[in-house]
Amino acid sequence: MSERFAIYMPIAFVGLKNAFHCFLSMDETNSYTSNPLDSRQLRAFLLLSRKGSFTAAAKELHLTQSAISHSMKALEEDVGCRLLDRVGKKVLLTQAGEAFLRHVEEILNGMNAAREAIDEMSEWGRGRLRIGASAAACQYILPPVLREFKKKFPKCRLSIEPGDTAEVVAALRANEIDLAVTLEPDNEVEFEFRPLFTDELVFLVDPRHPWAGAGRALRKEIPRQQYILYFRNSLTFAVIEKYFQADEVIIKSVIDMGSMSAIKELVKLGLGITIMAPWVAREELRRKELVALPLGRRKLKRKWGVLHWKRRPFGWAEETFMQLCQSGAKQFAARNGLSSHV
Repeated sequence: MSERFAIYMPIAFVGLKNAFHCFLSMDETNSYTSNPLDSRQLRAFLLLSRKGSFTAAAKELHLTQSAISHSMKALEEDVGCRLLDRVGKKVLLTQAGEAFLRHVEEILNGMNAAREAIDEMSEWGRGRLRIGASAAACQYILPPVLREFKKKFPKCRLSIEPGDTAEVVAALRANEIDLAVTLEPDNEVEFEFRPLFTDELVFLVDPRHPWAGAGRALRKEIPRQQYILYFRNSLTFAVIEKYFQADEVIIKSVIDMGSMSAIKELVKLGLGITIMAPWVAREELRRKELVALPLGRRKLKRKWGVLHWKRRPFGWAEETFMQLCQSGAKQFAARNGLSSHV
């Protein structure tokens, strides 16, 4: 008995090894690049494995038995080994076929899940919208727009990515956001900028500051002030520097911060002055906690708007958000005495 076992064990072992090697060690480049598997073949294979009959499988798929047979032959040629055994009218899976079946089930389940996800997104009011916006836009401009958008489309996944102009432009280029509410960037030819409104930057000082009493900024004292400004790497900081350089004025002493609220609080404490749009400090100006003064004879203006890819069509979410932004910007501009572009 032991001798027979010793003689036949290698044959059985080799058969098992070859069956799995046939499936697991096939030429991947050939099978999946040159001859990609057809999802219709995979569905026919799955149905055959369940029904065990070409007749039953053909009936359910509304195909001829010959079509199913040719499809399975092509599938076996693609994967490079035998997957089915025909025993009379019965169809049985080989060991390689059983291993292949597990992967087929995963592939088809994944495809069904993908279809369901796509169908769900295609429903009106579903899907996602990713917005990039500066800190000021997030705090002062977007809340009523976002509230109205969520009211209209509660099932849409809405995400906000805060960042300065350079950061949201980079996020848009990397396809991490769909739209950016920001200042107009320079030399971004692949994007389209839809203007919403224009604002003006002014000095904001503590009421006890000498300039507040004089009612204007004294030109010779401008370089000597302690400034508390928004980030050095921001577009706002860059336009402020450029503005004063044109008048041959250099601002030397600067504390830069990323929070508009913190900047205003430090200015109110008399620790410095800032340059900011009045609408950012509307409440502080109304309560006379801060005083706004023009920068000089020339005005320093900025243009706000929505940035998006050129020639990339809008979906319902982007189109709706744009319309709400335009409507909201018109009201925002009127409320703050700004020039609207819509």
